[in-house]
Amino acid sequence: MGHAHSHHHGHDHGHDHAHGHGHSHAPADFGRAFAIGVALNTAFVVVEATFGFLYGSMALVADAGHNLSDVLALLLAWGASIAAKKPPSARYTYGFKSSTILAALANALLLAVAIGAILFETFHRLFEPQEPQGMVMVIVAGIGIAINAFTAFLFMRGQEDLNIRGAYLHMAADALVSAGVVVAGLVILFTGLWWIDPLVSLAIVAMIAWGTWGLAKDSLKMGLLAVPASIDVEDVRRHLAGLEGVEAVHDLHIWPMSTTETALTAHLVMPGAPCSDGFLREISRSLEAKFGIGHSTLQVERGTDDDPCGTDC
Repeated sequence: MGHAHSHHHGHDHGHDHAHGHGHSHAPADFGRAFAIGVALNTAFVVVEATFGFLYGSMALVADAGHNLSDVLALLLAWGASIAAKKPPSARYTYGFKSSTILAALANALLLAVAIGAILFETFHRLFEPQEPQGMVMVIVAGIGIAINAFTAFLFMRGQEDLNIRGAYLHMAADALVSAGVVVAGLVILFTGLWWIDPLVSLAIVAMIAWGTWGLAKDSLKMGLLAVPASIDVEDVRRHLAGLEGVEAVHDLHIWPMSTTETALTAHLVMPGAPCSDGFLREISRSLEAKFGIGHSTLQVERGTDDDPCGTDC
């Protein structure tokens, strides 16, 4: 629920501060999904790398390296989701909520590194072709599709959280890579056309790059404290300005505290403002209900210099 507090100070203007703290946007608990995802993908990395070395398939070895980066990405996202739930301290007054934003940005960078590794291996095989192990590719990559698709499914319901979306994109990208390896392996088995393998890899890289760009752009905006894409600042301004008794709105700031929580501060000019905590609390509740802004701080000003704060309360 929201909490509002009014404070009166002997300054030139009257100041009422309402602090609304909504809890409905706290990050969901994906601890079990992270644990399952990390365990399954770690085991698969070991299996894929082993078969790659045993059967001389550099494609499988390269993909194992890519999957290892995804295990690291899952651990990073998991750690951030745990840190976001830690209570505030004297030094970190908002707690560690913003660690989810940092994790989303780091995951975008890891995806970019993975794209670079796949491209390197693809061009290496284009210029130095080698006979791929078609059947081994199909079997091992088929296992990879099942594991990565299942892990991605575990994070499918958390797409509104950029940190969880980063984990989902990693797993979905891996499932695509494994599917491409299966297709390439089957084509090579039946036609002997070795160049199908790098061609499919390039198509997969393009799809991964598209998702990575969106994740990187959104996480960078959040890191720079940009207004979340789901919120229109002018809509918020009109909402506040349309409240009874509000003559003007200024110093309006909206920023992401984490990948799931949003904060707002604003000054409301209200010459005839009621001195009521309940009134301020209702404004905070309306911001949460209409815009999903769960942490709001509102400062009410009388708009005159000859009426010290609280004289008519």
